[in-house]
Amino acid sequence: MANWAGFAFFLLSLIPLGCFSRAVPLRYRATGSSPEVIAVYEAWFGHPQHINIGYSSHDPAVIKSQILHAKAMGISAFVVDWYGDREPFIDTSYGLMQKLAAKNKFKVAMMYDETEQEDGATDEAIADFTMFHDAYLSPKAPGRQAYLTYDGRPMIFIFPKGEHTDWTKVRALVNTWNPAPFLIYENLPGSDASAFDGFYAWISPGEKGWAADGSHWGDQYLSDFYQTMKSKYPTKMIIGGAWSQFDDAKASWGLNRHISARCGKTYSDTFNFWDKYFSPNDPIPFVMIETWNDYEEGSAIERGISTCGPAS
Repeated sequence: MANWAGFAFFLLSLIPLGCFSRAVPLRYRATGSSPEVIAVYEAWFGHPQHINIGYSSHDPAVIKSQILHAKAMGISAFVVDWYGDREPFIDTSYGLMQKLAAKNKFKVAMMYDETEQEDGATDEAIADFTMFHDAYLSPKAPGRQAYLTYDGRPMIFIFPKGEHTDWTKVRALVNTWNPAPFLIYENLPGSDASAFDGFYAWISPGEKGWAADGSHWGDQYLSDFYQTMKSKYPTKMIIGGAWSQFDDAKASWGLNRHISARCGKTYSDTFNFWDKYFSPNDPIPFVMIETWNDYEEGSAIERGISTCGPAS
C-alpha cells in the first residue's frame, strides 16, 4: 500500500496546482440572487440638434411615464448621459429626472460623457464632477435619495470620447467626497485601471467588426469581456451589457453600423450572457441595457424589442 500511495503522490505532483484552484469570488456581487437591471437613458430629445421622436426630455409627464414603464419591465434605474455645462439642455433634463425618480421610488445615475478636446480635458472633467456633486449629490440636492448607490456609495459611469483626461486626478478629487463614488469605465481595463472601481460592457460586434447584415451581434465581445474580468479583475466591479440591436442610420454621426435584432434573440442572448461565466452563488451586481431610448443609434427598447421586423 505504501508504494501505491507514493505513486499516487507522484502523479499528483505532475498536475499543475492551478487545476485544483477555485475561481476567486467577486469582490462586488449582486445584492440579490441576480443582477440589478439598469438602462442607459438619452436626455436630449426636444433639442433641435437631435431627431424628433414625438416627445421632449423636458416634459415631466413623459419622464414620469418612462419611469413607470421601466419599473414595470423590471428596470430599477436610468443611467443618464450627462455632459456638464457643455450641454445645458441635458443638464435640465437630468435635474427633472432625479426629482421625479425620487417621487416614484426609482433610481438614477450619471454617465459622464468625456470631452473630445485634448486641451484642458482633465480640468474640464474636474469642474464637471464638482458641478455635478454640488447640484445632485450634496446633502441638500433635490432628489438626492434617488441616486443609484452600491453599498452606500454613488455609482458614476464614464463614457470615453477624446481619452485625454487624466483620471487619476479625477479619482483624487472624488476620493474627497463623502461618500466617495464608484467610478465605472467602458470596456476592459487599460493602463489607468487603478483609477476605476469597475468596468461595463458596451454595444460591440467584437473583433470581427461590423457586418453589413448585422450578424456580428456581440457574442465574441461579451465572452472576452466576462472571461477577462472574471479571471484577471475579480476585485473590480463588473457591469454586464445587454442590447437589442444597433443601427446608426439616423444619427448625424452615423457610420453605417448595424447589429441585427435577430428576431429578439440579440436582446435575450446579451441579457443572459453573464450567466455563462458566473456562478449562481456569485452573480455580477448589475446588467445595463443599452439603451432605453437612443433612437438615433437604433438601440432603444422603450417602444418594444424588434421581433423579425424590418430592422431584424
